[in-house]
Amino acid sequence: MKFGPVITAVLVTVFLYFLVVDRDKLLEFAGVSASTESSEGATTAAEAGAPLVKVVVTRSEARILDNAVILRGETEAARQVDVRAETSGLVISEPLRKGAAVAEGDLLCELDAGTRRAALDEAKARLAEAISRMPEAEARAPEAEARLAEANSRVAEAEARLIEATARLSEAELNQNAATKLSEGGFASDSRVANAEATLESARAGVTSAQAAVNGARAGVVGAGAGLQSAASAVESVRAAIAGAEAAVASAERELSKLRIAAPFAGILETDAAEIGSLLQPGGACATVIQLDPIKLVGFVPEIDVAKIEPGARAGARLASGETILGNVTFIARSADPMTRTFRVEVEVANTDLAIRDGQTVEIMVAAEGRPAHLLPQSSLTLDDDGRIGVRLLGEGNVAQFAPVEILRDTIEGVWVSGLADAVNVITIGQEYVVDGVTVDPTFREAKG
Repeated sequence: MKFGPVITAVLVTVFLYFLVVDRDKLLEFAGVSASTESSEGATTAAEAGAPLVKVVVTRSEARILDNAVILRGETEAARQVDVRAETSGLVISEPLRKGAAVAEGDLLCELDAGTRRAALDEAKARLAEAISRMPEAEARAPEAEARLAEANSRVAEAEARLIEATARLSEAELNQNAATKLSEGGFASDSRVANAEATLESARAGVTSAQAAVNGARAGVVGAGAGLQSAASAVESVRAAIAGAEAAVASAERELSKLRIAAPFAGILETDAAEIGSLLQPGGACATVIQLDPIKLVGFVPEIDVAKIEPGARAGARLASGETILGNVTFIARSADPMTRTFRVEVEVANTDLAIRDGQTVEIMVAAEGRPAHLLPQSSLTLDDDGRIGVRLLGEGNVAQFAPVEILRDTIEGVWVSGLADAVNVITIGQEYVVDGVTVDPTFREAKG
């Protein structure tokens, strides 16, 4: 067996492996770097007049790409309430069945009144009685005021008489003193002295009588004041009785109003209303009402995306059935769920035909602030030696340059990427046949779209 051809084949295979798969190690073994080889090869080719690689270049300008935050969630009724009884009683109304549409104020359950109407009539009778007592109580006050005024006038009259009696006493004392001195000098008779003393005693009696009249008049003033105060107290007592009776009437009327349990808003019955003959206690369930128009779409956004969503932002959604709906963001939670670290987002959507039900799975797309991006053919993407995805750009002097990009969205028209300048020349055909620093022969083609 001849081993020469076999050894030759092995050497050729190893050489081709390093040439194609691990070219850098081959060049390193040869003492030449890949960049030096490329630049020297390009320079040699240019100096030697070798033909340049032909590429197709497209001029691309950045445009604003509408962005969206995608959430997964479910539909939720705008409002849902368990309507419950506020008082006890037997249900006397025919029950409404679940699924029935109700308007705000429609009767859901009616309870037996029992003795509540009699209690209301009694409270009204007490109110009427209290009101009837008010004229009599109010009439006593003017009468007491007149008596007080009369007593005050008597006091004034008695005090005037006391002043007059006091003046007479002073005059009588002067006359008595004068008569006594004249009698001692022999100038007045004993009868004159006796008359003066009699007059003095009479004046003293008059003062005592006037003082007693003043005290009696003042006692009358005190009695009249007490009468006036009693009349005022009677008026206040009647007013308190009226207020208490009015409160009793209001309480009885409120108790009667609790017998009719009505729908708090327009919606759909989710459960049957309480059956006739059922005994409801305070807090007992009458029915459950839900409102589906409008309906809420509820999703949870991660904390890295919550800043992209604003109240009032336009939102679209797709139900599990494939139906698409539109609405607006009405609520973004300020506190995160402690377990998932996500924030609740609510979108309000019109549901006039009630086709959307509570609890359906939904995919929500909330419009966010756009960002500049380039629309490029998918075929223009390439990889560099480090495995980064990007494109080849045509630089100054028709030199190819690699630029990394971030893929934002993949569409039928092409791929939207960011990370490039506002206006660039992208090599769309032939980028796989050149490396950085290679001079190319470009042919420009207009961008589509």
